[in-house]
Amino acid sequence: MTREESASSRQGEADRVRAWRLDTPGCSGPQPVVHFNNAGASLMPRPVIDAVHRHVDLEAAIGGYEAEDAVAEQVEETYGLVGRLLGARAANVALVENATVAVAQALSAFDFHAGDVLVTTHNDYTSNQLMYLALAQRLGIEVQRADDLPEGGVDPESVRRLVAHPRCRLVSLTWVPTNSGLVQPAEEVGAICDEAGVPYLVDGCQAVGQLPVDVARLRCDFLAGTARKFLRGPRGIGFLYVSDRMLERGAYPLSIDMRGAGLVDPGTFTLSPDARRFENWEYSYALVLGLGEAARYALAAGPEAGRRTQELATRLRERLAAAVPGICLMDRGPRLCAIVTAQIQSFPNAKDLVIRLRASGINTSASVSGRGPFNAPGAEGISVLRISPHYYNTLEEIDLAVAAISKLSGAAGEGDRGTV
Repeated sequence: MTREESASSRQGEADRVRAWRLDTPGCSGPQPVVHFNNAGASLMPRPVIDAVHRHVDLEAAIGGYEAEDAVAEQVEETYGLVGRLLGARAANVALVENATVAVAQALSAFDFHAGDVLVTTHNDYTSNQLMYLALAQRLGIEVQRADDLPEGGVDPESVRRLVAHPRCRLVSLTWVPTNSGLVQPAEEVGAICDEAGVPYLVDGCQAVGQLPVDVARLRCDFLAGTARKFLRGPRGIGFLYVSDRMLERGAYPLSIDMRGAGLVDPGTFTLSPDARRFENWEYSYALVLGLGEAARYALAAGPEAGRRTQELATRLRERLAAAVPGICLMDRGPRLCAIVTAQIQSFPNAKDLVIRLRASGINTSASVSGRGPFNAPGAEGISVLRISPHYYNTLEEIDLAVAAISKLSGAAGEGDRGTV
């Protein structure tokens, strides 16, 4: 690339970032914030906000059922947009309340029996682990957790050994855990499951919107996601991808309702032919339309936005390590994403630092890193600061946040916990 081409590329990126921020009231409004809590809930862009508001206003003006009929085409379009985001057809997409519900619906599609094996990892979401353990207590299944690699993340060869069990019925993996920047080797695990003929469930709630997603490359049977995190959609809506092979073998959730099936007579029902058999009849149409606009926005942002997100996270780790006294970066693994976690020595309870940063207009969150099946290995219940940038953030915001953390950390070490 010539010097002129490089300058043009930088200018093009600067123009895109400026446009993204103008689209984002949280960045460009009268009281802008520095939002580094995208792993919790991103700032929504204007098209998403407008879609939700328009539909709420429409329901107020003409009635909820009438408004549903009026936006039927846009609702159908949402399925296609989410499908495109995942590399899937609209028929393979179910819309549900959140990623946890999506995982629950997928788990309930299996007729587990005592002695069946469910393979998972040491880095799955706590909610998912609770569901596995509930199945173990109620049905007598065995939950087996694959070993981690020394550098962090699940060992695919450990998964291979566990799925060889003759009664292995499912492998369930969280692609990106909530409390570290780890990216699990989801494609490698998918290849192992495919080879063994074992169904594969991926929790992709932290991946969709920051990492490229292609369900064909993942070879997964289910993928759960949410709108509110890196996808930049509204809270309270999510989705479930269901593979053709799961649909063809007649998989359906335990608590199916009239969205997913039809009652033929008192003893017979017929399933919906597509993934909507995993939905409930009632959902928020305003949030569905918001999800559709979030998917459209992500598709327009393209893979360059994802690369920018990862670059910002790398810059953030470098700046934190160089500038903040008493910091220990906690992220481990051969591949890291845009979730940055750090232990701050002068803030043993990271929530205290989160509150003080928020008072300065900088949004972060706190998490817990600890040894055991529910948290990342290598620490004993340590409270950590979680900072998660996104493509609409800027280098100046990173520098501002690092300076604030450094000042607060130094002040706390001297016994003065004032705000910046």
